[in-house]
Amino acid sequence: MQASQQTKRSGRFRVLESQPINQDGFVTEWPEMGFVAMASPNDPKPSIRVESGKVVELDGKSREQFDMLDQFIADYTLDSTIAEKVMAMDGLDIARKLVDIHVSRSEMIELARGMTPAKVVEVLNHMNVVEMMMALQKMRARKTPSNQCHVTNVRDNPVLMAADAAEAGLRGFDEQETTVGIVRYAPFNALALLIGSQTARGGILTQDALEEATELRLAMLGLTSYAETISIYGTESVFIDGDDTPWSKSFLASAYASRGAKMRFTSGTGSEVQMAGAEGKSMLYLEVRCVMMAKGAGVQGLQNGSISCIGVPAAVPSGLRAVLAENLTTTMFDLEVASGNDQTFSHSPIRRSAKMLCQMLPGTDFIFSGYSAVPNSDNMFAGSNMDTTDMDDYLVLQRDMMVDGGLRPVDEESVIQIRHEAASALQAVFDELGFPAITDEEVESATYANSSEDMPLRNVVDDLKAAERILNEGITGLDVALALEKRGYREIAERIFNMLKQRVAGDYLHTSAIIDKNNIVRSAVNDENDYSGPGTGYRLSPERWEEIKNIRQAISPQDFD
Repeated sequence: MQASQQTKRSGRFRVLESQPINQDGFVTEWPEMGFVAMASPNDPKPSIRVESGKVVELDGKSREQFDMLDQFIADYTLDSTIAEKVMAMDGLDIARKLVDIHVSRSEMIELARGMTPAKVVEVLNHMNVVEMMMALQKMRARKTPSNQCHVTNVRDNPVLMAADAAEAGLRGFDEQETTVGIVRYAPFNALALLIGSQTARGGILTQDALEEATELRLAMLGLTSYAETISIYGTESVFIDGDDTPWSKSFLASAYASRGAKMRFTSGTGSEVQMAGAEGKSMLYLEVRCVMMAKGAGVQGLQNGSISCIGVPAAVPSGLRAVLAENLTTTMFDLEVASGNDQTFSHSPIRRSAKMLCQMLPGTDFIFSGYSAVPNSDNMFAGSNMDTTDMDDYLVLQRDMMVDGGLRPVDEESVIQIRHEAASALQAVFDELGFPAITDEEVESATYANSSEDMPLRNVVDDLKAAERILNEGITGLDVALALEKRGYREIAERIFNMLKQRVAGDYLHTSAIIDKNNIVRSAVNDENDYSGPGTGYRLSPERWEEIKNIRQAISPQDFD
């Protein structure tokens, strides 16, 4: 080879390097800093010792050496009456039970109560991705899978938000989450999401992801119905860095429950690495500690799947397998799981779809904990794994695989109609409560808009002053319902009033609860997952299959000449 030829590039490699996948970031493992997905040489070995009903040794540490997570898990999560027996079982045998259709979900939940974090990691390391998906199909709490979405926009425009929430409800999302660009807009965002979602159908749960005090206040006013952005972490140093302890998080969870509001914690692989506090442990080991802490705290469930840290596990070998493993772990502890897919992590559409299918095919309580029901350019959670431009792809995947991903095909006329109704309802409420006027031009724009770029500008200063009135004057969900009823929006008013009644009944505080269009709570109590092999568990009803397969693009072969 001549010198001039040594610098000549392979055409094949030049093309490969221009592909989207090569815009992603990949790193080699670095266990000392936590850059390892599921098995660090620094992970502890499983062990347990119980004396007089108290755990005195956990994963190689004596009780005197426990950090606060060890103590919390030992005292509130582990069942000391069965722990030594379960820990004596072979990890491979437990892994096989997870996959075995002849071993029930309830038996596996009983076994999980006796496992330490290191034991759970040992079990999961025996499983490949397909086996984990098989186990997840059996272990999720609610039989019927569901989905959650993000509804935000970069201008915090309430009219657009109400219209987007209505369309998202029409498309099938059972939970909707918003957040803010400007924190003082938070009450308006909660209000717009509430009215928009209930315009589509009654029973859709909504949340406004904020700092914890304001988020709780909006829930107490009845403007939101659940929360999930209450973060927990897998090492003591990172937990303390957030000015929290497992006990303070548990107290906050009980505050939500006491006011009839649903509550999940949030955690995920990679967060401790991102905060430089992984202590050399694997991402999965630290996340299993979070799952077990959530169980001990008594919350309904967990939003995990790496969430905003997804770029960290996605960069290391076996990282997306670890993300699936953390979802599975959550179900093993009988917790509701909102399984991530809520932040963009890859430039490759193949990779994004492959990651999502790990949750979509087996089904979870919420396959996305934030499908972007708006264009990612308007997503204030930094963009989701999929957004509105991927809606048709998602619907076709449901149809191709004959799988229920929680969404339904919609037609353009219905979308336009529901968006207009939601924007008009918000316009009436703003007028009734004396907020800055929403013009007919804004209603028209929101009806047909794709993004915030299609909306007229509002007076931000006047909006912020009015939004603060909601908190200062204590404007409640009941006030909103009364305003809607007075202005002729009786059906939406009744739906909001029904959501307030749900808070008194408290049924939707059960694990994996959603509320259907008839205002009936569906949870692990009355819709328990009973999968035990072919012909059992969730199956598409004939009506649901008709809905899924009739996408708008499909034409009759009889129409061809």
